Amino acid sequence: MKILKLFFIIFLIFSFNHFGANTDDMKIKITKNLRCLICQGQSVYDSDSEFANSMKVLVDKKLNDGFSEKQIYDFFKEKYGEWILYDPELNKNTYILWLLPILIFLIGGAIVVKNFKIRK
Repeated sequence: MKILKLFFIIFLIFSFNHFGANTDDMKIKITKNLRCLICQGQSVYDSDSEFANSMKVLVDKKLNDGFSEKQIYDFFKEKYGEWILYDPELNKNTYILWLLPILIFLIGGAIVVKNFKIRK
């Protein structure tokens, strides 16, 4: 029962995190999740390259046209591939990427709890 409460609290925290985002916040969020193809290891938000600036303008235009965050990501994924996103979506190709940290966390937590119970 405590585990369910913990998952419920984590779910609420992530749910409330999305309230109150305006267009500028959304633009920042999207450009931070887009990889700059010119600059190695930098997001579009962090880069000042001509390519990154053109992507920032394009994201701004899409937001002003009423596109949702998912639609903008889909547009860039269709144009450049899934690699353009720093935070890939959960699909059959990324299950292991998303589930492995959770499994490691659960196994590590079980080991810690087991060692804690043995010491008592």
